[in-house]
Amino acid sequence: MKHVDWTAMTVFLLFFAAVTVMGFLASRWRRAADAEHLHEWGLGGRSFGTWITWFLLGGDLYTAYTFIAVPAAIYAAGAAGFFAVPYTIIAYPLVFLFLPRLWSVSRVHGYVTPADFVRGRYGSRGLSVAVALTGILATMPYVALQLVGIQAVLDVLGVGGSGNWFLKDLPLFIAFGVLAAYTYSSGLRAPALIAFVKDALIYVVIIVAVVYIPMRLGGYGHVFDAAQHKFATPGPTGKPSGALVVGPSGQWAYATLAFGSALALFMYPHSVTGVLASKSRNTVRRNMAIMPAYSLMLGLLALLGFLAIAAGVGKGVKGYNSQLAVPQLFADMFPSWFAGVAFAAIGIGALVPAAIMSIAAANLFTRNVYKEFLKPDATPAEETRVAKIASLLVKVGALVFVLLMDKQVAINFQLLGGLWILQTAVALVAGLFTRWFHRWALLAGWAVGMVYGTWMAWGVSSAATKHFGGSNAKIPVIGETGYIGLTAFVLNLAVAVVLTLVLRALKAPEGADETSKADYSAEASDEAVERAPQPAAAH
Repeated sequence: MKHVDWTAMTVFLLFFAAVTVMGFLASRWRRAADAEHLHEWGLGGRSFGTWITWFLLGGDLYTAYTFIAVPAAIYAAGAAGFFAVPYTIIAYPLVFLFLPRLWSVSRVHGYVTPADFVRGRYGSRGLSVAVALTGILATMPYVALQLVGIQAVLDVLGVGGSGNWFLKDLPLFIAFGVLAAYTYSSGLRAPALIAFVKDALIYVVIIVAVVYIPMRLGGYGHVFDAAQHKFATPGPTGKPSGALVVGPSGQWAYATLAFGSALALFMYPHSVTGVLASKSRNTVRRNMAIMPAYSLMLGLLALLGFLAIAAGVGKGVKGYNSQLAVPQLFADMFPSWFAGVAFAAIGIGALVPAAIMSIAAANLFTRNVYKEFLKPDATPAEETRVAKIASLLVKVGALVFVLLMDKQVAINFQLLGGLWILQTAVALVAGLFTRWFHRWALLAGWAVGMVYGTWMAWGVSSAATKHFGGSNAKIPVIGETGYIGLTAFVLNLAVAVVLTLVLRALKAPEGADETSKADYSAEASDEAVERAPQPAAAH
């Protein structure tokens, strides 16, 4: 074990213990008469109001990707890493248009997952299971990113052995064992309750960091000068390692990555889960209006990458792991007790979304694989038991990504998941507005997008890995370098449009649509919503 800062460690453990207790007690918060129902365990009884939903979605969307991977990308490459800031700004106006519609139709028909909606809209089991399996697959590298975030904190704290991988990762396994236990016990109520603590800690730490650290470093002028000097210095390849401003050669990559990520953000199962847990359509709309407040926090978090450069974090260390930049910055700049608070903010900030992600993936497996294909007559209690077990298996799958992929560029975990989940957007978003697309065309488009995107991402190498080493490649026809996920999405959409025209001309059979026009604008007080399939003790 390395040198451990016991003051920081003690503060970190106290916060971790507190949220663990909260996680287990959450099962008693807003307790339902029938807790053994997927609506209750997986969606919190669809009972969360504006503020709970806001904290839940914030805890859901602003993850270790935000606290570790984005600043690490800026620390390593500069302005290119700032794509995460405009993409969240773009995302909310887009999703404001369709998420209230998804909430309404899901509430009327009792849908728990996006694949439930696809099944009901298109009458296609094949398309539904494709959406479900894609959601599960895309979620696992995102959960893995949360593991990397916790591991970065533990590394800087000095916890773990060197040489023996099991001893080095043992504290990480313990942390996720605790996460798995209270997720199993309390379902979505656990991360919803803990999100209050997580968001409060993050805001406190970031406000202190962006004010206090620059004062110690000589001001933001010095910070940007130091970053400019680092990026202008030729790296091992003889070229500059980054830039403060994206140059002409990187503008297509920056723009397509921001736009593609914005389209993907609310396709993730955990994002949809947070929305469907809301108690009303207006709750969803209000949250889409106030969620951009988190984008301000994201912009401040991104600056930590530059602050780490100015503070000399990793300077002169060959092959320095940029994922450690922010935790090391906090360790170097803050007193031990406040460093412990900052580490707790990062650790809890990884645990909350990991819990929601595993619950969302478990809902998909239970509803759209187990109940659809394996046991159609499963009772609500059986569904809930299967979901609890599935949530544990998702975490195991995430560990596989951690062990097999290059952790030094952890942002690729999220970008790979984004590539996959973006391929479900045509079926989901188009289905909320029109029934024009043919179910077989949508399935073919999804397959083309998945195969092309995965194949192209597999072929991207980096200094540390031969495969899945990045998210950008040459865009066919245009010839510019851009985000693979968006290129795959365009191919997906093109195939779906062309095949729909062909299949309609051939009068191919279409599946039954169980939804109606009124379902997409239903309010919580409407009679159709009151008659919706709900658990006995729904709120």
